[in-house]
Amino acid sequence: MSASRQSGTTDELGPEEPEPGGAELLAALLDGMDAALCAFDADGVVTHWNREAERILGWSAAEAVGRRGFAGWAVRAADAGEVEERLLSAMDAPGRQVHEFALVTKDGGRVLVRMQSAAVRGGDGKPSGVYCAFSEVHAQIDLERSIALSEALFESASWGVVLVDADLRPAVVNEHAARAFGVGPAAVLGRPLADLLGTGVEELESALTHVLAEGTPPAPAEMWVSVRAGAGQSEAGQGGGGERRCWRSGFLRLASPLAEEPVPLGVGWLFLDVTEAKQAEQEASQLRFRSQQLHRAARATAECESPMEAATVQLDFALAGFADHALVDLVAGGDPVRLVRVAATPAGPPGPCLPVATAGVPVRYPEGHPAPQCVERTGSVRASAGAAAAPERARQWATVRQWPEESVHALCVVLRSRGRTLGVLTFLRGAARGQFDRGDATYAESVASRVAASLDLAQTLEP
Repeated sequence: MSASRQSGTTDELGPEEPEPGGAELLAALLDGMDAALCAFDADGVVTHWNREAERILGWSAAEAVGRRGFAGWAVRAADAGEVEERLLSAMDAPGRQVHEFALVTKDGGRVLVRMQSAAVRGGDGKPSGVYCAFSEVHAQIDLERSIALSEALFESASWGVVLVDADLRPAVVNEHAARAFGVGPAAVLGRPLADLLGTGVEELESALTHVLAEGTPPAPAEMWVSVRAGAGQSEAGQGGGGERRCWRSGFLRLASPLAEEPVPLGVGWLFLDVTEAKQAEQEASQLRFRSQQLHRAARATAECESPMEAATVQLDFALAGFADHALVDLVAGGDPVRLVRVAATPAGPPGPCLPVATAGVPVRYPEGHPAPQCVERTGSVRASAGAAAAPERARQWATVRQWPEESVHALCVVLRSRGRTLGVLTFLRGAARGQFDRGDATYAESVASRVAASLDLAQTLEP
């Protein structure tokens, strides 16, 4: 007995005289289907039963074919009439009918199935039976949930979703990710990641390669990247990028569920922009550190033997994690402003701030220098050679301004005490540090007020 009943010359769901081998071919086709299939003639007798139906319910084709309906074996007696009526009603209804009900397995268990049924019509156009395809509902629901989840991720997710193929090129991109890249979804597909991102692309590609080789990592990673300006157009050879962003990224290795051996299809990359939260976290940490430095400096200066020593110790604590060099110039005369160097850090590698013996000779600052401007304006002045400046040009920029040649960024703050302008305090950074910002200026002004108080006391004590 195969997947269908073979009765010689009569088969109500097929031709009266099938070609040789036709029934065997039909049985093989039915048995090869992934869906459970069965069929009934006009009297409700089972005529076909494939291997998937046998797998789900446990009844073989030999046990199922020839039975009338499901009553007494595949359906509880109390439900048999309703189930038979619903199935055979498909002969009089157009299209397919969908039903859900419980069937009984051979070992006495129950399984909820979703069944699609439709009429089988004979040569005269009249219904001659019903064929049914069914599957376990939980499997169908799992499939529908997977499809719904995929669609939701790519249509309305509040984080970026990118499917990267084995060549590390985006194959599928959702709207959120496309907006993060600053282009349309179609412009991202198939492009090298280096065309889309500036800084951080090497770290991202390394992470994707690791996932392809080793599998899904245990935890998300936070990556700082910059999106290339005009990423929709090729920028080969350009090393620049836009504003740096922090993307909290999770990775999933994708493998084909149809292959016997796991074949990598690529990596699912999910990311969320957490730049504002990370910046707030960094600012809070920086503020705590600077407050601690000011507190430590206050305790250290209390042990100093002279006001000038207290001023330089204060600067040593202020430089930690803030700047590479510090210069202290005092006003020696006005109109134009003349400044005399009284303390400085070494011009080479970073070191302690020490008093400078200059015999009262003013520093030869060129016109428009930030230090005299700071005194004239009684406010902070920032200057920069630019982070992307060529090394030779940056050295020339620093040398002209009488600063150590490795200086790239400068911040000048005025030294004031008891309503008087005493001079200017200059902080300098090299290329490894970023430009000074408003938060830096606020901190520098706090340091300057303490240094100014010590210098004012030193002037008062001079004979």
